[in-house]
Amino acid sequence: MKGILLVNLGSPKSPSEEDVRVYLREFLMDKRVIDAPWPIRKMIVEYKILPKRPKDSAHAYQSIWWDEGSPLVVISRKITTEIQKKIQNPVVLAMRYQEPSIKTGLQKLKDKGVTDVLVIPLYPQYAMSTTETVVEKAKEVQKRHFSDLKLSFLSPFYNDEEYLQILSNNIRKQLPEDFDMLLFSYHGLPEKHIFKTDQTQQCRLDNACCFESGKESHKYCYRHQCYYVTEKIREKLELDISQVKQSFQSRLGRDPWLQPYTDKTLERLPSEGIKKIAVVAPAFVSDCLETLEELAIADKELFINNGGEEFHYIKCLNEDENWVTWLVNKINNYLEE
Repeated sequence: MKGILLVNLGSPKSPSEEDVRVYLREFLMDKRVIDAPWPIRKMIVEYKILPKRPKDSAHAYQSIWWDEGSPLVVISRKITTEIQKKIQNPVVLAMRYQEPSIKTGLQKLKDKGVTDVLVIPLYPQYAMSTTETVVEKAKEVQKRHFSDLKLSFLSPFYNDEEYLQILSNNIRKQLPEDFDMLLFSYHGLPEKHIFKTDQTQQCRLDNACCFESGKESHKYCYRHQCYYVTEKIREKLELDISQVKQSFQSRLGRDPWLQPYTDKTLERLPSEGIKKIAVVAPAFVSDCLETLEELAIADKELFINNGGEEFHYIKCLNEDENWVTWLVNKINNYLEE
């Protein structure tokens, strides 16, 4: 029997400082998040990040925490429930970090009699710290605990035409009538991650490379995939190039990250005459800390304090009916194979 495992990022058990510390330790010790040898990674996490960051992150989580729990987990559970209503095969939710873990999810599916699993990483674009870490963790858990389970994986879907139409419709519904610019803010990555995932060794990390059509390296290039989504959505929304800008948020550490940075962009735009802005985060399918707190609260305040007048955050797809239907169709294709 076939079953489905949806996998999202994960969240602390609660917004307490101690639970946030536990979550951050697991997340940041992933070698595909902080790309450094284990001893160096351990030193960075334990002695540079964890002494201070859990307190700040806990405060941020507290500002967006729902009565039902973490927004990302709550939304992911609701999506799982909606999908299960539409198909007979078992559908289970897991998180890459914390609970429900991938091991817990696979165990639930096995207990239901599942022998073949479609793992769906809930990330449109490919990156070491998103799709790749989910795939490799699932394979690791399978090898250690579930060698009798067969795993398949849904590929990144940033260039799926139906998905892009659903995303553009979701944005269109939320766009204010009057705005100067639509900012596409993607989660940032260290530049070295882009080179490390490039199996072709062709990446030049510039616009000429990212915008060149038909390159094999684009299959693993997060930067290209972000720009691809931005341009396709711009076309579908019939916006002029001058009305759209792309940036990258959530940088950590001293290594060079993908630019331009979202916070620096929002700080600068009012001086350039951009007073009314709409912001969308297409690297996320579910609202979370990075969207509800970093963008919709902290970055909004930054924009307004630097002369901006209106800041409109556009919510992620979340439980959008057409998004759920798209996932169901992908699952049905797998079930019919």
